[in-house]
Amino acid sequence: MIDNNLRQREKPEPSESNASIPWYIWTLVFFAVLWGVGYLSTATLERDLSMPDMSATVDGGQIYAGNCAACHQGSGAGLPGMFPPLANSEWVLGDPEVLVQILLHGVTGEMEVAGVTYNGMMPGFGGQFDDAQVAAVASYIRNSWGNGAEAVTAEQVAAARAATADRQGPWQGQAELQALGSH
Repeated sequence: MIDNNLRQREKPEPSESNASIPWYIWTLVFFAVLWGVGYLSTATLERDLSMPDMSATVDGGQIYAGNCAACHQGSGAGLPGMFPPLANSEWVLGDPEVLVQILLHGVTGEMEVAGVTYNGMMPGFGGQFDDAQVAAVASYIRNSWGNGAEAVTAEQVAAARAATADRQGPWQGQAELQALGSH
């Protein structure tokens, strides 16, 4: 037999009710959503107005860091016996069209740089970068690490690209590049 005193001490079993959400909670949610939409539309408009025109300037240093520094190093010193230096390189400081052609089509085979012979392969970036980007990285290379040569323009790159538009592969070493620079 169950004692009635024990039953009276126990609380009733909990039950779920179907109570609706109070109107003031719905009002609070409505105004929070309204404020959020307004804030996002204003922030987007302000961001669009303050964004610089990225097509006007191209950062050659950033392109170099992302595509060239792994081999030629951030210092432009290259890796001895593997990747030639760009600092004080006759290929960088010489005829800008030769440098542009190397950047556009790449080079494979033997090249002498600063008295050391390298035999490797550099990929071309002509399919990856537009004329302004190639000009920016060429100008960066020609004016970094103690190099002091004139900048390369997008027009120079466009002319060099057009002159070798039918070229399918990389330049075949130093002899072919020297012939290119002497024309």
